[in-house]
Amino acid sequence: MANHMTRRDFLKVTGAAGAGIGLLHVGGGAARAATGANDKLTVAVVGTNGRGLAHIEALTGLPGVEIIYICDVDDRAVAGGIKATTKRQSTEPKGAKDVRKILEDKSLDAVTIATPDHWHAPMAMLALAAGKHVYLEKPCSHNPAEGEMLIEAVRKSGRVFQMGNQRRSFPNMQQAVKEIHDGIIGRAYYGHAWYDNARASIGRGKEAPVPGWLDYDLWQGPAPRRPYHDNLIHYNWHWFWHWGTGEALNNGTHEVDVCRWALGVDWPSRVSSNGGRYQFEDDWETPDTQVIALDYPDRKTISWEGRSCNKYPVEGLERGAMVYGTKGAVLLDSNNYTVFDEKKKVVKQVNEKSEADATNILSATGARLDQLHFKNFVEAIRNGTPVNSPIEEGHKSVTSLHLGNIAWRVGHELHCDPANGHIQNDPKAAKLWKRDYEPGWAPTV
Repeated sequence: MANHMTRRDFLKVTGAAGAGIGLLHVGGGAARAATGANDKLTVAVVGTNGRGLAHIEALTGLPGVEIIYICDVDDRAVAGGIKATTKRQSTEPKGAKDVRKILEDKSLDAVTIATPDHWHAPMAMLALAAGKHVYLEKPCSHNPAEGEMLIEAVRKSGRVFQMGNQRRSFPNMQQAVKEIHDGIIGRAYYGHAWYDNARASIGRGKEAPVPGWLDYDLWQGPAPRRPYHDNLIHYNWHWFWHWGTGEALNNGTHEVDVCRWALGVDWPSRVSSNGGRYQFEDDWETPDTQVIALDYPDRKTISWEGRSCNKYPVEGLERGAMVYGTKGAVLLDSNNYTVFDEKKKVVKQVNEKSEADATNILSATGARLDQLHFKNFVEAIRNGTPVNSPIEEGHKSVTSLHLGNIAWRVGHELHCDPANGHIQNDPKAAKLWKRDYEPGWAPTV
């Protein structure tokens, strides 16, 4: 295990008290090149209590890829990540708590990030500044301003970046979107996306001592400090605005991204959101029931319906999307799709048996399909293959849902600039475009 380093110790060592973490170009330059098909690509997986385990499974199944670090602020997750890795590769990775320490290793080529949302963009910016390629789980940001900073950081670094909206790499989904663009349902104008689950109450948390296995200061990282509560870690942070982004960004990102891709739209001009915390009365802050509506120029609309605590399917699916056009509709389900004509007759059906429970956080899309997205990331590093989810596209889908959350939080409709998504003439809502940071941790490019 890496030795614990407090934020105060780190700032003393770097002499960067008060400086943004994006200024800390740890590692001293670009990572070593990995361009040949036979070159070994070295990777660190950061965050192995959930989706990071799927990262390990996907990466260890790709030739010429070696995981050399498992990094997590939870000692148990580090041990579990190392165990999962050594089952699938011949070498044992090193364990670490502090991502900043592993970024100093010039032999490290790439970092995959599966941490809580408040760490996503700041950690990615640190890795890019250190010359590492980055695979970042969705959402790519905790707030819209971070997404804009991340775009600049990717461009400045020249490194490969991929966001984890895996459906962009699914063959049948790529085919379905192409057919929609080619007019199989006429002019596509409306995308309806949904997600449902049966999440339990998180209760009322109590302030408690930090468990010995957790470095809570590092877990909080760039977020302003708050006392540890016994119902926060590991998963329930999703439902607190301070660290999470709610179900909309937790799961809605996938299907809204597909709808935006299928409709060929960029930024909404009008955004609204309704819903609330209805199923239980507890500490959960974000909506458990939410409808977000996104209106785009050229007469197109996307809506997302999220029900975190009511597992009743839509179109027989726990999650999915339906794209409607002037001559029919297409039902999109992971790597499956069905085309209907104007009379609801099935005119085409492409199915691939699901490999996992649609709401399983570890492998929601199936291990083999997940691996296609990582394979694309690795090929982009080695061969210059275009990534299927560049930061510019990921940012548009993520920020569209951030706007939905902002509309819900301020309680009214937003009007946005369709050129960049910025909120217009609404100072109250515009304040939520960015967040405050713990002193000394603010990311910069």
